[in-house]
Formats: sequence, structure tokens, C-alpha cells
Amino acid sequence: MQPNWDDLRVFLALAREGSLTGAARRLRAGVATVSRRIERFESALGVPLFLRHQSGYSLTDQGTALLPRAEAAEEALSGLRQAAGEQDRIRGHVRIASIESLITPLLVPALAPLMAAHSGLNVEILFSTQAVNLHRHDADLALRMLRPDHGHLRVRQLVVMGFGLYGPPDGARPARHVSWPEQVSLGTVLAWSRAFAGPDAPRFAVNTLDSQVEAVRRGLGLAVLPHFLARPAGLNLLAAHLPDGGVMERPVFMVTHADLAASRRVCAVAEAIADGIYARRAEFGPA
Repeated sequence: MQPNWDDLRVFLALAREGSLTGAARRLRAGVATVSRRIERFESALGVPLFLRHQSGYSLTDQGTALLPRAEAAEEALSGLRQAAGEQDRIRGHVRIASIESLITPLLVPALAPLMAAHSGLNVEILFSTQAVNLHRHDADLALRMLRPDHGHLRVRQLVVMGFGLYGPPDGARPARHVSWPEQVSLGTVLAWSRAFAGPDAPRFAVNTLDSQVEAVRRGLGLAVLPHFLARPAGLNLLAAHLPDGGVMERPVFMVTHADLAASRRVCAVAEAIADGIYARRAEFGPA
């Protein structure tokens, strides 16, 4: 008969309390249950562990000899449970390369509850108009508008970001156009802006979306902007399509290196971001 190691708790409780009643109280069990399990444990070990007295229970020589080993086993089991619990915690460092427009309105709110629940989780968000190299581990996951066409990557489309031509809240239509500086990585948005502006229109170029939204809000010019940023700023939607009728949309992909697919910290951050974006999908289209 093999020992039932759960009976080890009963042995320790009775050794510490010295009575069936005290052990039962400690274990939140019945007195008969404690008595039966002690007898079972003694039978499995093949030695008497307690002397039964009218006043209570005391350890036999064999029980006294086994007590330190039982306490060591209890401590080891406690450590095992603690280590197992720590495996459920999300900890470590996650680096995210993101599209600038998503960071403040979406990523920060999406990650806040996760980071509040896991004090050992550190997150770093990087913004660059240039695509980072996940194969060099420049980042653990990236939010991109271009689907990578090579490499050992996992790609997931989260949403389609819609754009429109926006003007100041008062309905004025300035001649100047607000746009990005000449950068190859922003060629699509620049092309949309040029389609409305024409070659000779005066321009104001700035490389942050927050600044572009503020410039339009102050009447400095018109700009092609994401709906989900322009609408809350109270800007006036002038056109939801290009002059030739074409749509202004860009997919947003979440990209991770396949080697990190099983990483608990990366998966938790990725799911928090995805859930945050899915919950607000309607904001990405025109009103």
C-alpha cells in the first residue's frame, strides 16, 4: 500500500495539535476523518506514528524520527506551489514597435489594466516611420500598415484604418495642405495628400499626427488624417474618398517573430492590444 501524500498534512496537524479535535479544527475536517487517515498513513508506512492517551496523542519514537522529513516535504510542496503560481504571472520585458497614431489613444489604454495586474511586466513602445527588423529582435512585436512578405513571422490583421480629408471645425477651407515631410515610408499618405492639394498648393509638413491634427484644428490647412483621430478633435470631414473615387484605407497588422509565439509575456501583451483595437473597430471608419 502506497502512502497517500495528502495524509502527510494530517500527520503534521496531529503532531502539532496533539489531539484529534485540534487537528480536525486546523484541517477543517471531521474528527473521524482525521482518525481514519492517520490509521491509513500508519498502515501505509508500516510503523506506529502516535501513542494514544486519554489526554491526547503523542509521537512515537518512529513518528519523532519521521517528523523532520515530513516537515521538509511540506516545505518542498509549498515551494512547488509557489513556483507554479509564479509561472502564471506575466513578467519580463516586451518591446513594441508601433504606428504613431495608435500609441496614445489605443495602446496605452489597452495595456494599462494588464500592467496594473502584473507588476513584473515592463513594456517599451517605440515609434518610427521606418519598419523595424523583427529578425534582429529590434522589437518583440510590431504594428504595421504593410504586410511583411518574407521571414519566419506571424501576421495578424487587426483592423482597416480609414482616412479622410479634414478641414477646421468652423468649416473654412484653407488653401494650404498639412502633410508629412517627404519620406518614402509614408508614400501612400503623401500621394493621397497630393491628389487633393495639387503641385502648387502651399504646404505645412510635420512628422507627428498630433501636430497635424492641431494644425488643422487651428485653421492652418487641410490634411488627410485617420478618422479615429480627426473626428474626436472636432475636425470637419470634407472628403471620404479620393477625387477619382478611390478609397483611403490602410490595414493594420500585428507582426511577431514565430520564435516568440509561445512567450507568455508577448502573447499577453499582443492579446491586450488586439482586444483594445477590436473593441473600437467602429471608430476607424467614417462616421
